[in-house]
Amino acid sequence: MAAAVENNPLVIDVPAELFAPAESSSFEGTFDMGEFDFGPDHYKTVEPLRWNALVTNVGGALLVSGTIEGVVATECSRCLDDVEYDVAGELEGYLIIPGQSEEPEDMDEDEFDYLPESNQLDFEPILRAAVLVDLPYVPLCSDDCRGLCPQCGANLNEGPCDCKAEEDDVVRTNSGKPSQFAALKNFKFE
Repeated sequence: MAAAVENNPLVIDVPAELFAPAESSSFEGTFDMGEFDFGPDHYKTVEPLRWNALVTNVGGALLVSGTIEGVVATECSRCLDDVEYDVAGELEGYLIIPGQSEEPEDMDEDEFDYLPESNQLDFEPILRAAVLVDLPYVPLCSDDCRGLCPQCGANLNEGPCDCKAEEDDVVRTNSGKPSQFAALKNFKFE
């Protein structure tokens, strides 16, 4: 295993054997993303995520593959209760070795990178991307989460609320269900 650079376990000096075609090396460790935002949602890692990677020389480039697993927490988008998600991301990286290969014609510019002249491989952007791709677009505590009452804000998963909306005042969707945007019906747009 290659040594970590400057006490950063996510940055390694690429071992000399990886500059020969068809050679590969395995790496593993933990990654604590701490607290981070993804879209409108705020997440935090429950404990450091475990990762393992296989780096293979594919003839002029290094292919990084592997997995990252663990648990992250956020709020449900409907009821605002805390919810935890199991992360099981797939690592994907393609780093061109300068002077050994040209840009691949079958890849877009955001699908590859170049190995720096220092020959140091930083796993952090690869790990971070694998986690973000695995997160839900809309985090929910359950698929049938009922959310909050638009009038009083009560969590409807805990039972019906005490407010009595007038039937004529309830804004309904095309399916006849009360709209989650009912609280905005009297908002004055300028």
